[in-house]
Amino acid sequence: MNTLSRNAYTDAWRAIGSSLPRPRAILCVSAHWYVRGTRVTAQPLPPTIHDFAGFPPELSAFDYPAPGDPGLAREVTELLAPLDVALDESWGLDHGAWSVLAHLYPAADVPVVQLSLDRTQPPSFHYEIGRKLSPLRDAGVLILGSGNVVHNLRTFTWEAASPPYDWAARFDATVRDHVTRRDHTPLVAYDALGADARLSIPTPDHYLPLLHVLAAARDDDAVSYPVEGIDGGSIGMRAVLIGWPASV
Repeated sequence: MNTLSRNAYTDAWRAIGSSLPRPRAILCVSAHWYVRGTRVTAQPLPPTIHDFAGFPPELSAFDYPAPGDPGLAREVTELLAPLDVALDESWGLDHGAWSVLAHLYPAADVPVVQLSLDRTQPPSFHYEIGRKLSPLRDAGVLILGSGNVVHNLRTFTWEAASPPYDWAARFDATVRDHVTRRDHTPLVAYDALGADARLSIPTPDHYLPLLHVLAAARDDDAVSYPVEGIDGGSIGMRAVLIGWPASV
């Protein structure tokens, strides 16, 4: 619902978009394209996918008509070779992408390509994908990871101004600490971070986009956190901004 809202989070996303140099294109890794295999959208006009149910009709009618970039899709396949990466024309831009992009670039005038998350692979595989894609930054491509550091819908509460669960706040702080110190190894092997990690990451799909972004970072990149907070006790809203050409 943040797509249709103006609040502290969406205002911060808009501020991020307006503060960054305009990218040539965006490569988005969304939690909501969690499939078998590695795929990249390759159509010139990707459709807006409404991959959810039970929300107001205004959300199902929302359209984000950003162009695709088949050339960038081919660059991704070349950088990830010899990994078999499928050029996909069956997907498009899902709500993990457009709910954020609607505020980062509301004019929908920057080309967007999505990269899938291979659900059969371990976190180290996804980190290595991000490392191999880092050269795209030199070509003016914004690498956007859309997910949540903390994402546990089973414990989410709709009560107004619900404070974060202790485990959610601790894990969010732990991740921030490791990112700030550029200590990525524990974040890749997050199972070793204990019960807080298990509660914060009951499934890996929303966490893995962060690993792509971290792996694309360089030693001299500035790191900042333009958005922080935890909604409903257990949905983290933290944004990590790294360098420019940038990864978010």
